Amino acid sequence: MKKLKILFDFGFALLIIWIFFINIYFLDFIYEHKDFAYAIFLTQALFVLLIIKKVYIDPINNIILNINDFISWKTSSFNLKSKSPNPNIQRLLKFFNVILNSLSNIKWELLSGKAIKSEVQLAIELQEKLLKKKLEKIPSLDVVAKSMPAWEIWWDSYDIIKQNDNYYIYVWDATWHWVWAWFVMVMVNALISWFSKVFISWAQILANTNEILKPRIKSNILMSLLMLRWDESQKRLFMTWAGHEYLMVYKHSKKKCFRIKSGWIALWMTKNIHRILKEQEIKFELNDIAVLYTDGITEAINRPSKDGKEEMFLENRLVDAIENSPNVEWEDFKSARSVFNNITIELSKFMWYKHTQLDDITLVVIHYRWNQEIKKDYPENIPEDFITEWNWK
Repeated sequence: MKKLKILFDFGFALLIIWIFFINIYFLDFIYEHKDFAYAIFLTQALFVLLIIKKVYIDPINNIILNINDFISWKTSSFNLKSKSPNPNIQRLLKFFNVILNSLSNIKWELLSGKAIKSEVQLAIELQEKLLKKKLEKIPSLDVVAKSMPAWEIWWDSYDIIKQNDNYYIYVWDATWHWVWAWFVMVMVNALISWFSKVFISWAQILANTNEILKPRIKSNILMSLLMLRWDESQKRLFMTWAGHEYLMVYKHSKKKCFRIKSGWIALWMTKNIHRILKEQEIKFELNDIAVLYTDGITEAINRPSKDGKEEMFLENRLVDAIENSPNVEWEDFKSARSVFNNITIELSKFMWYKHTQLDDITLVVIHYRWNQEIKKDYPENIPEDFITEWNWK
């Protein structure tokens, strides 16, 4: 570009010098033929003006015209088509072309900002109405559950559905955090609620949900789930999983937390998962604790941002937080609240100063207390002495 500029300036200077010397050279001829000389001078002047118009005036007028269109909002896109042999002017045209189109996009965003904001607010209200509801009470179990979104709208959550003597407890996590994923969550929640009226096994409920939605879901959207079915009449716990995290089970008799591997296959990876999904019984005894969670907990980092030096919370710290949870006062067992609170405290300590929440967080803690009454459980609000920067909203 610099060489082109020098070449243009040099050529334009040569043209002016050539005209000047031509006039000097033919000075005698011009003096003798004055009428003819006027015609020559006029032709030269028109030629120079034509060059100036082509090189400078037309491109500048084109810029002014497009600026006026932008101000009056006659168009939403700009293309400064005029070209100039002057590289400086040509560069100026490209600059204004980019600037005007950028300002145009910003103006559209500002004009539609109110509508966008109202749509986001509507999505939040719908989500609150459809997904975040009061949990079913389970006679033999105490359940503490919460989600905390990383953004205005969340893409993982939990629910409890009651059908006769069966209670279906589950958490889910949707990939690709877009509006599409949110609608998928709502559809899954509705289908699970319906199929739980028809089938007893979680495997059948989920396989039929997958079969209906697979042809209707974008291929890049997946959903992982971890599901428990509690049979209240028989006091038995069953587990089904679809590509989710571990189920953590704290055995009161052994004072130890065990990881039960999840996995298999997430929803919509394939259409027919009837033979893949299985329902497995989990030995769940008095004062045992079950913990369901999403990877927003295990993948939480201990720095303000990812810089290659960060660490993740991971499963080992979660196991330690469960095992080290305090017993209920005057009792020899842990409660759902004591475990939930201790996980919250340990996660907060780990995330520490200026925490960054990279993903939605969901935590569900279940305590099998049967018919025993907990006289003095831990309060829902954790004392501020234990909390650093992070807490449930």
